[in-house]
Amino acid sequence: MELEKRWLRETYVDALIAAAKSDDRIVILEADLMKAAGTGRFQEAFPQRTINVGIAEANMIGCAAGMAAMGKIPFTHTFTPFTTRRVCDQVTLSVAYAGLNVKMMGSDPGVTAELNGGTHMSMEDIAIMRNIPGMTIFEPTDSAQLLSAFPQIVAHSGPVYIRLLRRNAVKIFDEGCPVQLGKGIRLRDGGDVTILCSGILVAEALEAAQLLEAEGIHADVINIHTVKPLDKELILESAARTGCVVTCENHSILNGLGSAVAECLCENHPVPLRRIGVKDHFGEVGSTEFLKEKYGMKAVHIASAARAAIAAKQ
Repeated sequence: MELEKRWLRETYVDALIAAAKSDDRIVILEADLMKAAGTGRFQEAFPQRTINVGIAEANMIGCAAGMAAMGKIPFTHTFTPFTTRRVCDQVTLSVAYAGLNVKMMGSDPGVTAELNGGTHMSMEDIAIMRNIPGMTIFEPTDSAQLLSAFPQIVAHSGPVYIRLLRRNAVKIFDEGCPVQLGKGIRLRDGGDVTILCSGILVAEALEAAQLLEAEGIHADVINIHTVKPLDKELILESAARTGCVVTCENHSILNGLGSAVAECLCENHPVPLRRIGVKDHFGEVGSTEFLKEKYGMKAVHIASAARAAIAAKQ
């Protein structure tokens, strides 16, 4: 598996510009981070449809809600903690409660915030957005998946949170890959353990599956790119076949993908479950690879969790 040559934010802006060319309802709102978000190219193409509110994220969400109420399709941009925990009340009341069509991009999720450290390293952004009624949460794995899903995000009526890696993604999908919001994608078929993965941990999960394959353990690897709504049907189908599950996410194991899957299994088909992610800990300064190792989010940790889940079902 190789890194893509272009940063994922560049693909995101490409998709945003392409959509705006055919739909004049699309506007963007910024919180003084256009350089970080890479949206300067959108401003060059559509200066009258670009609004920078400054470092005032709550105001940005309020303005976006107002524009949505007037028939626009606003996309807001800032780092994940400022898209979620800083503006939770505005997102909840001004956007979701009002049933408005606002798309919110949060960049540098989880440990990918790297040198920005704990203040900018949101381990709870999915948890916050997942609790808001009517919210859709999408985390693309690579550029191909993002491009395939983007028209659906634009067409979807209601709030969407896009959890976006800013830098180079590991290439997983081919151009034109089929993607449907709310539906997981099986990447590898197996009958011994189910591995559900998202974001930067998809590559780690596939590597873990290779490690397990060498031991005669066949993993069913599924990319859950949409945490909400959750693809319960696919998860339960796989869990019924394998009898145990491991979840992998670049997020706290509390109230993210792991918790969503735990709720689904507990209510419908209880099986042993192990969760890979940050375990009730704040972020800190460090490279993505260093932090994945520190928080136990590497392929070796996923493989170890899979062995433990298999042992538990036996």
